[in-house]
Amino acid sequence: MNAQDLKNSILHLAIQGKLVEQREEEGTAKELLEKIEAEKKQLIKEGKIKKQKALPAIKADEIPFYIPESWEWVRLNDLALFIKAGGDKPRDFTTIKSETHSVPVIANGIQNDGIIGYTKNATVEDSCITVSGRGTIGFSCLRTEPFTPVVRLLVLNISNEIEQKYIQNVLTALLERGVGTSIKQLTVPMLQPKLIPLPPLEEQKRIVAKIEELMPYVVKYEKAYFEVEELNKKFPYDMQKSILQYAIQGKLVEQREEDGTGEDFYRQIQDVMKKQIQEGKVKKPKKLPEITDKDIPFDIPENWKWVRLGEIGFTNIGLTYKPSDISNNGTIVLRSSNIQNGQLDYNDLVKVSSDIPITKMCQQGDILICARNGSKRLVGKAALMDKDGMSFGAFMAIYRSLCNEYILHIINSAYFRNTMLPETGTTTINQITQETLRHCMIPLPPLAEQKRIVEKIEELLPYTKQLVKYI
Repeated sequence: MNAQDLKNSILHLAIQGKLVEQREEEGTAKELLEKIEAEKKQLIKEGKIKKQKALPAIKADEIPFYIPESWEWVRLNDLALFIKAGGDKPRDFTTIKSETHSVPVIANGIQNDGIIGYTKNATVEDSCITVSGRGTIGFSCLRTEPFTPVVRLLVLNISNEIEQKYIQNVLTALLERGVGTSIKQLTVPMLQPKLIPLPPLEEQKRIVAKIEELMPYVVKYEKAYFEVEELNKKFPYDMQKSILQYAIQGKLVEQREEDGTGEDFYRQIQDVMKKQIQEGKVKKPKKLPEITDKDIPFDIPENWKWVRLGEIGFTNIGLTYKPSDISNNGTIVLRSSNIQNGQLDYNDLVKVSSDIPITKMCQQGDILICARNGSKRLVGKAALMDKDGMSFGAFMAIYRSLCNEYILHIINSAYFRNTMLPETGTTTINQITQETLRHCMIPLPPLAEQKRIVEKIEELLPYTKQLVKYI
């Protein structure tokens, strides 16, 4: 139950006579109606209000719920001295309040309490209830200061024998829920016959007092409910972050002596990279700074090794092409939109017909990374290439190594994002450069343990996605 549902429940308990007890000494609503009728006759006699047209008697099949014996079902028109709609904007209407133009001009809507401007003279002097006939249909408000209503705002002047706040609460309970979804507007003829559950006057006052006592708790509940909702929304993603963080700290699977060490695997990678350089398949990269103890962000198992991405793999930025290079029969050039939810999406493809260097071509198993984007949220999203023969755009990068399945999960971790895309004062960094990518430190486990880590992550992550459905 959200805060609005809680508020509605309180109001509906109130208008059913279940919020406060009934007291015999407070009389009955029937006696109250006799006083209202006498008041109306006197005002008609004095020429202050017009005689109202009689409405049909209330039939049993109209009554929506039971009320206490001391209450009465009445039509809203029975309690009102008048119900009318607002008129056109006054000729002297202005949006600026001043000494001469201080009377609020009220229209439909909740924003700014319905005030759209100001005028010199009020057309409603008495305390009244306003109801929105269009826009936020059914929204009601008790107004105690003189004002001028405009078209489609309905104005109710309720008998002096009635607690106006009670009627306003009744209208909130009966009108605000669903009225706007079934009708395009609310008119005076639609409002006049509305059924109102009427308690004795003193009970009305106690109901209003109880509602006002409870509403601050509804506000507190709303705040707490919102916080819980936000936690619920974040929980699956926080769980995913925790799984990845545990993985890169060596806490997700056990270490096994027979797996060897990260140092052993690092040397194997170095041998492969040197061979690729010697064969001219890749250029020799610049030497990277050694990792010192002060650089290390967290502890890892003894058989792991801290390395830089540039030490265990190669990276490159993508292809720059002109609009004139685009062709229906060219080579596919992957862009940021081709990575969706950690997977490659081939629905929105661009092809170019120009000659593409081998360094700008992807290989199956490469990690494709969005390296630059106007939205920081999209920078760093990545996916594993599942095909050969495609290129990638200038705002993209690829990373190629012998352990990309493991490294992809590091790239998806909060550690990588916080390292690569920090907030620098008031500046938001919206790109991952080649240098920052090569310098990025990662914990390197033995290859066999990497495989177990990847298996465990892929076993657990689907459960976090299922949580999103249920929260």
